[in-house]
Amino acid sequence: MGKSASKQFAGELLHSHNEYRKKHQAPPLKLSSKLNKEATRYAESLASTRILKHSVDSARGSCGENLAWASYDQSGKDVSERWYEEVNKYNFKRPGFSSGTGHFTAMVWKSTKKLGVGKATAEDGSTFVVARYFPAGNITNQGHFESNVLPATHTAPTPLDV
Repeated sequence: MGKSASKQFAGELLHSHNEYRKKHQAPPLKLSSKLNKEATRYAESLASTRILKHSVDSARGSCGENLAWASYDQSGKDVSERWYEEVNKYNFKRPGFSSGTGHFTAMVWKSTKKLGVGKATAEDGSTFVVARYFPAGNITNQGHFESNVLPATHTAPTPLDV
């Protein structure tokens, strides 16, 4: 993937993240070139092995991470929508981490400030996407979910309603 394509993809992913964040009373994220490089390096590593697995904590420092794989060329909007759809499983009355909502909560985590995006294509044409979040969200200490994963303020249609 060329530099302009990766820049366009990162911009798309950032824009759609920020649209969802606005709905959940979270400030917009800013792209970080350092995190973009790290996320891209890891996406390329995933594409070379064609195995989708999270990086080891020590490799990503104090960053959170979302991953996506598809057998086709994914757009930033597609990836964000798939991650955000987990909002339908999140229980705002009993906030906390669950494996079925971790992509969503990482996206809208209020105290996260920076985003890094990487995308790579495997030999078979499938694509791997890595998003890195700084500082990391999904902190399971008491009270962190309540103050960082807020309910949507208005009822705009979700991607499933459209």
